[in-house]
Amino acid sequence: MTRQRKSTLADIAAKTGYGTNTVSLALRGSTRISQAARDTILKAAEALDYVPNNSAKSLVLKRSNTVGMLVEYLTNPQPTAVATALQREMSDRGYGVLFASSSTPQQETAAIEMFRRHMVDGLLIYPVDHTKLGHLRRLRERNFPIVMLVGARDTGLDAVGVDEFQASYDATTHLIALGHKRIGALGPIKDKPLKIEGFRHAHRVHGLPLDERQIYEPIGFSIAAGFEGMGALAARNLGLTALFATSDMFALGAMRWAKVNGVSVPEQLSIVGYDNIEFGEFSDTTLTSVRNDGATLAKAAVERLIALMETDAPLPPPTLTLLPGELVIRESSSRPGQRAWASRHASKR
Repeated sequence: MTRQRKSTLADIAAKTGYGTNTVSLALRGSTRISQAARDTILKAAEALDYVPNNSAKSLVLKRSNTVGMLVEYLTNPQPTAVATALQREMSDRGYGVLFASSSTPQQETAAIEMFRRHMVDGLLIYPVDHTKLGHLRRLRERNFPIVMLVGARDTGLDAVGVDEFQASYDATTHLIALGHKRIGALGPIKDKPLKIEGFRHAHRVHGLPLDERQIYEPIGFSIAAGFEGMGALAARNLGLTALFATSDMFALGAMRWAKVNGVSVPEQLSIVGYDNIEFGEFSDTTLTSVRNDGATLAKAAVERLIALMETDAPLPPPTLTLLPGELVIRESSSRPGQRAWASRHASKR
């Protein structure tokens, strides 16, 4: 079956008897064309299934009214919810959104190149590696508007995000205030360091010793990764009574590990997560977690991106908007119990 050729202005002109310039003006709603002629041309365009060539239009107008949105790990409901809010905010302002996901620097670079080929006016991005942003800074230096959806300081980029360092400090301080002295952590250490740095800072501020073996970086991003990570921490026999997980996915995996290995949450192991996803709120033992206000983040990020896109070159100096994270305390965190639990080198699923 051959692919049908796309209809053009010339096809509509041939069908209606009007010139292509008249057809073009009518399709743009110009009052220079009579209402009767516009109605005839619009009816013909619909019959021919005509779709305007926005790429050609973009070349003329130097803008496409489209932005790129690049997120990581669609398995995490939190950034997915934020992406939905971002798309809604952009749509309300008359912009379309091209969407892509990436989990490696190579995929991120390829997605950005794809966006540029489609002549997007700007970019909203969750970077794969929060410490290696040179490729984004180079784009900004060429006056390409970018807003990073991470609350990272001193990046040379516009950023709107939750203050992950402070929120993680608060979550860890909550566990310390409950009386926990041996707290484990699950989360990325090198490419997304803010949450683990907040965890470390809480130990320093409160004078609590920290053995680096209390921190484990899961492989991948999933509930299964959290399960395996909790098992790896347990095998180190550190006498942990609490855990801070940098995502609820890791926290839920740790809770599953505790259940199948006979460790009671929170009586023997308190667990605090991050993202406040629905699965944690309605888990069997409800999960204490850091809540991010995705709607507020989306609105602030979109407002900044539009301001950049509407600015004549060169772009203004970058700004940082930090939003607070809210610790939502539920059943999974409490004071240390009287019963210790024995670490297992081999754990069951």
